[in-house]
Amino acid sequence: MTSHSFKVGQTVRLSQKTVGPGVAGVYKILALLPEEHGDCQYRVQSTVSSQQRVVQESQLSRL
Repeated sequence: MTSHSFKVGQTVRLSQKTVGPGVAGVYKILALLPEEHGDCQYRVQSTVSSQQRVVQESQLSRL
C-alpha cells in the first residue's frame, strides 16, 4: 500500500498537462482517498471557485 504524499489542508497545483487548461490550477486538499491502480487519490477544491474533484497523486505537484 502506498502512502499519501500530501496532507489535508495543503495547497497543491493540479497540472495542466494531465487535466487540461480549464481545470488546471491551485487546489486545496479536502480529503485523502484510497489508492486506485497504485496511485493515491485526493478530493480537492479549487482555491478560486467552489469546484471540487477527485484527482490522482500523479496529477498534483507542490507549490
